[in-house]
Amino acid sequence: MKKILAFILVLCMVPFMAACGGGGGEQPASDGGGEGEEVTLKLWCIATESDANRPAYLQAIEDYEAAHPGVKIEMEAFENESYKTKIKAAMTGGSSEDLPDIFFTWGGAFLGDFVEAGKVACLDDIYANNYTEDQIPSVMLNNTTYGGKHYGVPTTFNIVAMFANMDLLAQAGWDKVPETYEDLIKCCDDLVAAGIIPFGCAGSETWCVTEYLEPIILKSIGYEDLGKIFAGEATWNDPDIAKAVDTMQEMIDKGYFDPSGVALGNDEVKANFLAGKTAFYQNGSWNTGEVAAADFKSAVAMFPLMNAERSTVNCAIGGPSDHLAVYADGANVELASEVAVALGKEICHYNYLNAVGLPAWTPDYDTSSLEPLMVDIGNIVNQCEGLVLFGDTAMSADPAQIYLDYVAKVYGKEIDGQGFIDGLTKDLQ
Repeated sequence: MKKILAFILVLCMVPFMAACGGGGGEQPASDGGGEGEEVTLKLWCIATESDANRPAYLQAIEDYEAAHPGVKIEMEAFENESYKTKIKAAMTGGSSEDLPDIFFTWGGAFLGDFVEAGKVACLDDIYANNYTEDQIPSVMLNNTTYGGKHYGVPTTFNIVAMFANMDLLAQAGWDKVPETYEDLIKCCDDLVAAGIIPFGCAGSETWCVTEYLEPIILKSIGYEDLGKIFAGEATWNDPDIAKAVDTMQEMIDKGYFDPSGVALGNDEVKANFLAGKTAFYQNGSWNTGEVAAADFKSAVAMFPLMNAERSTVNCAIGGPSDHLAVYADGANVELASEVAVALGKEICHYNYLNAVGLPAWTPDYDTSSLEPLMVDIGNIVNQCEGLVLFGDTAMSADPAQIYLDYVAKVYGKEIDGQGFIDGLTKDLQ
C-alpha cells in the first residue's frame, strides 16, 4: 500500500492527474459559538440513500459532532445530476440565507467557476495551521488549487473501472477478464451467444455514458492528448476520436449493451449488474464495496488498449474528483472551513475502509482489513503512467454541458463519430 501511495504522489505532479489518502488524527478544536450556544452548519452533498459514500458522510458527521458539542451539521443530499443544476443555480443567483455553509463539489473547472465568481472560501490558513504535509501532501490538492490557493478538500480518489461477473464469464467459457480489445470483442460475442448481456449503461444519466466513451477515447489517443482537449488546449477534430465513437456504437449495434439501459438510471443499471443480469459494469471505483458484496465471483480491470501508437494500456480516467468546499459569504465561514477540512479527512478515511475509493489523506489507521477488490484497484493505479480527470468536471460548466449533450447523442445514435468531432469542434473551438 505504501508503494501505491508513493506512486500516486508522482501522478499528482501532473495537472488533473492527482490522488488521495485516508483520514484519522486530531481535528481543529473550534466548538462553534459561545458557551452553551450551538452553531448549525448546512451541508449539501450527493450522498443519497443509494450512494456508496453515504455511510462515510454519516459516520464522519457523527464523529465530529461527538467531539464538538457546540456544532450541529445538517446534511441534505441530492441526486447527482439534479445537484449539478442546483449548486450552479444557487451559486449564480441564490441568497446567502439559502446557500449551504459547506457543499460537495467536483474539482477541476467545476469548482473553478465558483472560485472565479468569488463564491468559495480559501482554505490555506486552515491547512497551514492544522495539518502537515505528511497528512495531506499539497499535490493532493492540485485539482482544487487556483491561483496558487487551495479551495477544496478531497474526500476520495477514484478511477473508471471495468467490473466483471466472473461467474457469467465462466458460462461463456472465460476464466479471466479479457486483456486486449480483440479478446474483449470475442468475449462479448461469446456472452451474447450464451444469452448473456455483456454491458449495462444508464442512458438517462449522461455521465454514465462518459464512463464508457471516455476510456475508449483515452485508449485511442492517450492521456496527454485527451487531457489537453478537456483543458481546451487542443482540438476535438481528431479522426482517432471519431473512430473511438464509432467503436462504441459498433458495440451497441452488436448487442453488447442492454437495450433497456437507454431509459434507465445508474442505480437501476448497477442493480442489474449486482443481480447477475449483465457481465460487466464500467463505472467509478466507488462501487467497489457493493460489487465485492455481490453474490458472485468478481474481478476488476480497465478497458483495454485501442491504439498502441498513441496510447498505453496503463492509463485511466479519474483522480481526486470529489471534494468539499465552503461558501465564502456564509455566516460562519471560519468554523465552516475548519469543519469542511476535518470532515473531508474523515470521509476519505471511512470511504477507503468501506471500499468506496482510494485514499487523499495519508492513512493513520489500520488498513489490514481492506477489501481485496479495493487493493486490486490500487494496483491498477500503481501501474498507471497517467490519469485524466473526468471530462465533465475538467471542463467549465458551459463547455461541459455542450460536451455531455453530444455524448448523449452518441448513445442515442443521433450522430456518428464524425458528427461528434465536427459538432464539438464547431461549438467549443
